Amino acid sequence: MSDTPSSLPENIQHVQLADKEVYLLGTAHVSPSSVQDVQDSVAALSPDTICIELCPSRYQAMRNQDAWKKMDILRVLKERKAVLLLAQLLMTAFYRKLGEQLGVQPGAEMLEGARQADATGAHLVLADRDVQITLRRVWGYLSWWQKIKMAFQIMVSLLAADGVDAEQVESLKEQDQLEAVMESFGKSLPEVKKRLIDERDIYLAEKIRRAPGQKILAVVGAGHVAGIREAVHEENDLAPLETTPPKSVWPTVLKWAIPALIIGLLVYGFFQGGAAHSIESISIWILVNGVLSSLGAALALAHPLTILITFVAAPLTSLNPMFAAGWAAGIVQAWVRRPTVTDLEDLPLALTSIKAFWFNPVCRILLVVVLANLGSSLGSFVAGSWIAVRSF
Repeated sequence: MSDTPSSLPENIQHVQLADKEVYLLGTAHVSPSSVQDVQDSVAALSPDTICIELCPSRYQAMRNQDAWKKMDILRVLKERKAVLLLAQLLMTAFYRKLGEQLGVQPGAEMLEGARQADATGAHLVLADRDVQITLRRVWGYLSWWQKIKMAFQIMVSLLAADGVDAEQVESLKEQDQLEAVMESFGKSLPEVKKRLIDERDIYLAEKIRRAPGQKILAVVGAGHVAGIREAVHEENDLAPLETTPPKSVWPTVLKWAIPALIIGLLVYGFFQGGAAHSIESISIWILVNGVLSSLGAALALAHPLTILITFVAAPLTSLNPMFAAGWAAGIVQAWVRRPTVTDLEDLPLALTSIKAFWFNPVCRILLVVVLANLGSSLGSFVAGSWIAVRSF
């Protein structure tokens, strides 16, 4: 690494490759001065290529702020992507809250990089891995307990975003905030850091290394700069980083084994205690599963009909591996309170506070799915244990 010209921002680093010069500009995704840094860097360097830390889908979403209006929530539910969409909304909410406080669009420096490429004729490279693949790889390698811990820490981070001021955001150039939150999982959740940060360091580095031209400006979150500098000198195969994690056989086994075990306990109880014993066990299953699942829907402020249907569906869907209580609850909620165009238009606003998020009809449907499923899972465990104790 050589010294950089004095006219460049302090947070830019120069890397000399065999046939090209790479300038890594570390930014904070909600920093007004990062936008100016991009402008200054382009003016000073006149790069052949500008790489930005966006994938094509995120780039189009940022350019098309009205994309939410076209979302088909029923299709999301039918394709069982509610949890994935909710995770994306939570991360979007974090950046949007910071951006609203500081008067800058989240990721504005990335869009400025694209605008500068268009204005100067530089080649534009969208260097990041597809966000759907990243989320699936982060989520897919976690245990259920790790997923709960991760979700809790993200929610805490959302609440903490209220107290971040402009001075603190500038300090994030040492490390991007969302990535800092995720890197804090390094000891307790090393898989999160590996998939979200380390893998993307390698991915971004390889995209930058392959970029055309002799002088390349890469606009990336500050937390990626060190990793990219280390990885950019070696060729890396991106194919393994673009695959989604293989599905474990155990969820499928458990999905069928637990209902079979419950049914077996009911049959065993019948032969041991007679019809009265079986009726009591079935009553426990219906009441515990139904109450806890419908309580989850109620916590999401679901429509009364949704709560009722959830109570009825949960004891049945818990014994049917092909369907889940949350999906039934979500579809009913979407049917009785189908989001309007206005609701979809208000979705960006809903990402600015926990209250707005909870009360937006689109977000509420996703929350109904997640909380009803959690309630049903808890109900199956409690009711199943209760029935087992009574049977032996």
